[in-house]
Amino acid sequence: MTAAVLQAPLNKRAPKRVLPGFRLTLGYTLFYLALIVLLPLSALIFKTFTLTGEQFWAAVASPRVVASYQLTFGASFFAALVNSVFGLLVAWVLVRYQFPGKRIVDALVDLPFALPTAVAGISLTALLAGNGWIGSLLEPHGIQLAFNRNGVVIALIFIGLPFVVRTVQPVLEDAEKELEEAATCLGATRWQTFRHVIFPTIAPALLTGFAMAFARGVGEYGSVIFIAGNMPMISEITPLIIISKLEQYDYAGATAVATVMLLASFVMLMVINSLQAWQRKRAGA
Repeated sequence: MTAAVLQAPLNKRAPKRVLPGFRLTLGYTLFYLALIVLLPLSALIFKTFTLTGEQFWAAVASPRVVASYQLTFGASFFAALVNSVFGLLVAWVLVRYQFPGKRIVDALVDLPFALPTAVAGISLTALLAGNGWIGSLLEPHGIQLAFNRNGVVIALIFIGLPFVVRTVQPVLEDAEKELEEAATCLGATRWQTFRHVIFPTIAPALLTGFAMAFARGVGEYGSVIFIAGNMPMISEITPLIIISKLEQYDYAGATAVATVMLLASFVMLMVINSLQAWQRKRAGA
């Protein structure tokens, strides 16, 4: 009886943790997020509130700004779609096949992460311009890839590919190949195996990669301005509009456009996260 009484407090003793307790750790987490994320965003929104309703609408809904919205979000969405397809293909090859130079190819995927965006823009321009290696071959046939909207999409595809590959790759590595073999033994075709066995497993990761590539494309500046041509109403992206307003000391107008971009990106990410949650729930059902 006495031994049991003495043993009880020992059993109730909390296990030792490497990090401090929950309250202290949560406090540091909230403080850090507030300092790094919430404080700058709050300053952005508060600066926008200095405008009247008419001034805000004039800043964010002028024809030039609306055209930049259409280009920025449209090109980012299309580039993310392209990266979702080919990023999945690249991840599949890196995971499922062995070939000479695989490590080099795997390292090249991360190159857009490490490469300064301005260097990427200059490189793409030198390659795709009319006097570039590829541009000089295509322009005589009426195909122009630089200094128009095509250049914007190409630049966004270049900088967004690693997000899809690195998101899908670990999921493919952890996928159970036994399920694929079982589907094959039951008479499923390759397309049926991919559609009903593989794709439900990688779909949440693929959506995450799409969202990250899309978000990166919406905010991209350095790699785009060199190859876009920056023609108003044609190939001018919204980040360049914001920079132009800042150079004109129109800080309130710049923050108003930035706020619209922030809200649109936030809504898009919420929609994609909801799709991910639905996909996980459907896969677990």
